[in-house]
Amino acid sequence: MATDDALFERLLRGDLEAFDALYGRHERQLYGFILKHVPDRHEAEDVLHDAFLAVLREGRGGARVTCFRAWLFQVARNLCRNRARSRQRADRAMEAVARAPAAPQAHPDRALEERQAAEALRRAVSRLPDRLAELYQLRAGGLSYEELARTLALPLGTVKSRMHEMVRRLQQEMSR
Repeated sequence: MATDDALFERLLRGDLEAFDALYGRHERQLYGFILKHVPDRHEAEDVLHDAFLAVLREGRGGARVTCFRAWLFQVARNLCRNRARSRQRADRAMEAVARAPAAPQAHPDRALEERQAAEALRRAVSRLPDRLAELYQLRAGGLSYEELARTLALPLGTVKSRMHEMVRRLQQEMSR
């Protein structure tokens, strides 16, 4: 049986079967490690896949890794930390938006309707999964799709599909 380092060397030479072997060998243990840092299972799966995408990127880039397993867990750890920082920034942005004074309204009924709509939206956002709530918060903070992709370390297509899912879920929640 080939060692992890030998498999990674094969991956560096373009052998995708070596990637499959590394994935199969480390998926379960790495996922358990990630779950300790990222309690949401969907987000943990995203981190797991991002970690293995990093393996592919590094493999294509010809990186030299002295101990594959340690490096893989370090990549996952860094991704978890990045997610936590993004969540904290998003939470701070939402708090700042919530604290911002409302613009004066011309008619009291209109102001009441807007407050009720804002509260309904806040409740709907609170029921979103963490990965979609974070996306909402960042988008509400003014980030473009490209900036979201960079901030969350996700492909642009993933950001777009999650935005679509988020909007659909919010529409369902708001129509209840």
